Amino acid sequence: MSINQETIERNVAATRRLFEEGFTRGNADVCDKLVSPDAIEHQRGLKGGIEGTKETIRTLHEWFSEFELTIDDLVALGDQVWIRATGRGLNTGSIFGRPPTGRRSEITVFDQVRFRDGRIVEHWGVPDQLGLLMQLGLFGRPEPAPVGG
Repeated sequence: MSINQETIERNVAATRRLFEEGFTRGNADVCDKLVSPDAIEHQRGLKGGIEGTKETIRTLHEWFSEFELTIDDLVALGDQVWIRATGRGLNTGSIFGRPPTGRRSEITVFDQVRFRDGRIVEHWGVPDQLGLLMQLGLFGRPEPAPVGG
């Protein structure tokens, strides 16, 4: 399948719109136009399709007030877009059953999306989950093992 420059630009615009309107502003309805109903999700723990993406947006906004996901770098080639982004927010909601910490966090997220006919049909995501948990105080540094036991 041949992908022209206009298609690449449309995919980049759709990616930016999902990040800005969906993830940062919390408008999950934007997924109806940008995500395929049968989109495959490769990020551990997330559901695919439109409803899965909407659920992810809602969850992030439940966990964090002032949540934003900003694109730092973006590369598009063919039917795929690669993104390095920064996720920021103030933890004011329960995460994994733990009470809110009131702490701010900032993590790096790497995403790759594949498009077909102007919609996301596949997503891979790698957020710095360990960094997030450490910043929020939900996962501490391990204690050193006793010497001579």
